Amino acid sequence: MTSRSISAYTDSQVIYRTSVWSTRVDLIVTEPEALVVATAVLHDELCRVDRIVNRFRRDSELNALNSAAREGAAIRVSMGLLEAIFVALRAAELSDGAVDPTVGAAMCRLGYDRDFSQIRPGVEGSLPKPLPVTGWQSVGIDVTRSTVSMPAGTVLDLGATAKAWAADRASEAIAARLGCGVLVSLGGDLTVRGAPEDGFRVGLADVCGGPSSVTVAIASGGLATSGTGSRQWLLGGHPVHHLIDPATGLPVESCWRTASVAAGSCADANTASTAAMIKGSGAVDWLEERRLPARLVGLDGATITVAGWPPDHIGRPRLPHGTRC
Repeated sequence: MTSRSISAYTDSQVIYRTSVWSTRVDLIVTEPEALVVATAVLHDELCRVDRIVNRFRRDSELNALNSAAREGAAIRVSMGLLEAIFVALRAAELSDGAVDPTVGAAMCRLGYDRDFSQIRPGVEGSLPKPLPVTGWQSVGIDVTRSTVSMPAGTVLDLGATAKAWAADRASEAIAARLGCGVLVSLGGDLTVRGAPEDGFRVGLADVCGGPSSVTVAIASGGLATSGTGSRQWLLGGHPVHHLIDPATGLPVESCWRTASVAAGSCADANTASTAAMIKGSGAVDWLEERRLPARLVGLDGATITVAGWPPDHIGRPRLPHGTRC
């Protein structure tokens, strides 16, 4: 973790900023005197999650599981990894398989087999032929025995859900310990607890990594934005990104530039925003049916709002409370 900083956010809020997993981390608390302890709790949780699910860390529990995968074998794991896999499988089921944790091998074929900072300049290779991923239904978990089973050769990648899961856990731990309002954002996927009366102000960008074009207020639950712009690299000169279509094992060709969704938790919001990118035009009806407020930005910059998300022309609107998926 690098580039740590602390600054005033408003008269009653203070923000702490750092970076982890090649992405920005923001922590806001409504009681400035609570920031030191809140920061310690945040780092404890991020370090814990890193040891459990970091696919680029040789000694992570996830890598040990991927290496031990054998057809029909039940492999005992910690309750932390079991919970992380449960969250990922739940996301797969709720998204009709669009957000699938068995994309790890597909990611490796695209060169994403190390920290993103190392592949950002580009990697050697060529675009692989389409190959469906193993499929989330092939992964079995036994909560009673704390075991996981999956076919040999399966490589789980929990990147689509782990950041959001970590944000939810960190905000819950901070709020429970300190009793203050808190916002935790990991790479733009954020969760809120005990917000001030007018909510926390959040800026949204139409291009991943770009300047904010819309500011909204969120009072509870989670908010996530997914897009293809922030994690792009060159594979043998061919541009690729990290959002994988499970049906082909290749980067999805979405009709959306970004998808922002509000939900009851950060994990649910991130599941829905990622699914929206992969579902393409079918995302509008899918989000409406689930009453998940969303803002979808097309490749041409045109914006579609769904399920009660306020129009852009309303200055700093308060988001409606998103439901749980």
